[in-house]
Amino acid sequence: MSFEVIPALDVAGGRLVRIDRSGAIPVEAFESDPLTAASAFVRAGATRLHLVDVDLARSGEVENLPTLRAVCRLGVPVQASGGVRSRAHVEGLLSAGAERVVLGSATLADRDEAEVLAREFGERLVVGIEADGPVVKPRGSDVELALLDLLQWLARIEVCRYLFTEVGRVGALEGPDLDGIRAFAKYSAVPVLLAGGIRGVDDVRAVAALGGRIEGVVIGRALYEGLGLEEALAAVS
Repeated sequence: MSFEVIPALDVAGGRLVRIDRSGAIPVEAFESDPLTAASAFVRAGATRLHLVDVDLARSGEVENLPTLRAVCRLGVPVQASGGVRSRAHVEGLLSAGAERVVLGSATLADRDEAEVLAREFGERLVVGIEADGPVVKPRGSDVELALLDLLQWLARIEVCRYLFTEVGRVGALEGPDLDGIRAFAKYSAVPVLLAGGIRGVDDVRAVAALGGRIEGVVIGRALYEGLGLEEALAAVS
């Protein structure tokens, strides 16, 4: 299994933003244009992009479909995300061209619905796990779920892939929690992507070196503030 380095495009109102503990902050790089950024990442060697509809996470409505469609036309697979919590969300993002969609962690509070979606969409659905230590605490909701109990249940249903996000490290450039990632991956029988905390090539190498079920890392802020995608890709080639 090759290790993927996946650039993230966080989009609000059609413009690039980054997310940290205080909320959404405008990104000045690439003139704040997600299509310009996506095009540059593809030219630099990206083989997949991760697009987050920040407005969907806030409002519950898919609001950046034109941007998603434009990015999907660049010719590399796109993974769409942003607090996805219903069949309508998943279908809307897939219809716009996304190859797969990340199911928001808050949806896991409704186990029946989550199980139906996982079974129905199969490989096209990634289950998002927004973790804060031993609990899952989706941003923008009051849901709080015990991580170990959740993983034991998820192991019994048809989950094909996880996106494990350390919510306290998103946008913080503080480095990933390698012990936490290793512990999560140990309980997973399917591939795991990581998001949160990546600062530079040393972090990318460290996550890749964990091996096992970990198949890639999603990088946001670092790619807009100094880390070159070519350099990150070379670190794990």
